Amino acid sequence: MIEELSVRDLAVVEKADIAFGPGLNAVTGETGAGKSVLLSAIGLLAGLRADRSEVRAGAAQADVRARISLPPATLAAVAPLLEEAGLDPCEDGALLLRRTLSANGSGRCFVNGGPATVQALRRIGERLVDFHGPHDNQSLLDPAFQLDALDSFGACAAARAAYAERWSALRALQVRAEALRGGDEGAIAREIDLLRYQVREIEEAAPDPESDGDALRDEYTAATNAARILELGSGACAALTDADGNAVDAVAAAVRALEEMRDLGSRDAAAWLDELAPLSARLSDLSRDVSSTLSRLDASPERLAELEARMSLVESLRHKYGRTIPDVLAFLERAKARLAELEGRGELLASIDADVAKADAAVRAAGRTLSDKRRKAAGALAKAVVKELADLGLAKAGFEVRVEPGEPRESGLDAVDFGFAPNPGEPMRPLRQIASSGEISRVMLALKTVLAAHDRIPVLVFDEIDANVGGEIARVVGRKLAALGKTRQILCITHLPQVASCADSHFVVRKEIRGDRTYTSISPVDGEARVDELARMLGGEKLTSVVRRHAAELLARR
Repeated sequence: MIEELSVRDLAVVEKADIAFGPGLNAVTGETGAGKSVLLSAIGLLAGLRADRSEVRAGAAQADVRARISLPPATLAAVAPLLEEAGLDPCEDGALLLRRTLSANGSGRCFVNGGPATVQALRRIGERLVDFHGPHDNQSLLDPAFQLDALDSFGACAAARAAYAERWSALRALQVRAEALRGGDEGAIAREIDLLRYQVREIEEAAPDPESDGDALRDEYTAATNAARILELGSGACAALTDADGNAVDAVAAAVRALEEMRDLGSRDAAAWLDELAPLSARLSDLSRDVSSTLSRLDASPERLAELEARMSLVESLRHKYGRTIPDVLAFLERAKARLAELEGRGELLASIDADVAKADAAVRAAGRTLSDKRRKAAGALAKAVVKELADLGLAKAGFEVRVEPGEPRESGLDAVDFGFAPNPGEPMRPLRQIASSGEISRVMLALKTVLAAHDRIPVLVFDEIDANVGGEIARVVGRKLAALGKTRQILCITHLPQVASCADSHFVVRKEIRGDRTYTSISPVDGEARVDELARMLGGEKLTSVVRRHAAELLARR
């Protein structure tokens, strides 16, 4: 459950710290006091869309935080999401969420103290909180919502996932077949011609990652400067061995002089000879190496032209097909595969069509399994909803879940439609055609009550689900919400004292104007303060003894 919620500078709320309790938490207050800010705060923490207009005027940013204790089942569902997002695990079963929203529109998210993405926050929020407000009543009329409700009640998740896997495989084959079959023959012929040209151009060039890489650039650079390299190399050889007074002759003369010094008794000369004697041989070897390299250097204009042509061809391939030679070769393989596919598309299409037929059969088989589960669940769901509707003042109403067969689609082979007959003797008709707003609210509450035992969402947030009901029915709605609170935490914004009196915890939102600013406070009420709030809801500002006695009676009957 949400144990602590902290709100700073969000809409009209400057500062609020709320400690929600287990079971049913009722939030009441005058219209416009700021009750909806609580929903906005929880929605932000659940990863819903943020709007910078929600930042309190004059504040730099809004800041919302919550500490949520997770039951074991929810903790097991959330743990993999945290690990996948690289977030710290929950300590002692507590999840810490925080989200900021700046006045310029930027924001940050945090989970267990570490930065997180909005997407990660949303994925976690989907496992924690289920929102329902007056506008959500219309979702009850949506066939997709009705189908999801039936699948939730009937525990059809595994069968639906198995069907979806086969459906995805079928669609992938169909898309591939459409790509081969689609387009006019002229377009296909032009694509084949282009692919043939591209394959031929690359294969004839035969690019090689080694010879057409650094080695080619180095040889081209050398060939471009060949004349100067020859000139300098020849000068080096002359200085080493060829010219008068070359280095080798000079070293030889020095060796002879040192030998004579040694013979005359100079001990130092002997040491110097040991260092100098090998130098002559090394200089001769170096001269031969330089000369050999120069002999291999092709300074002819023809070779330079060849290298320039190769460089130009390689650059053209890279410009057309990839930044590097390996990229060009990878493009070649893709082009060859696509060309083979198009040239042999007749045979390939026949093979794919056969695979499509097999995949379609698999889809229909999985769909029939899913349909059987849905039909078995439909009657039980309708019966359960009828029972709840009777408690909500629609004792004679009829309700059914129709499962109609159809062609394969992403959700299965079925179309689901909720039928409703509010009064005896009236024919069953689609819910969307006949239900009033008050009836829709009660059908939705009945459905939520039935489905509560079939999902693991630990927190349900209701915003005026009791709209358009009153009197004793409002009291029944309150008791239904309190019953839901036995297995999960319920946060309910309500204007009905009958509902608020059934709550385990009661919070009041108050608005006051100080100076030229509006300030909203949120505080728990109990005892006489709670009686006063219920009396206000019953009789407005005139808290007569009769109204207060009625309020006290409501609490006593909870």
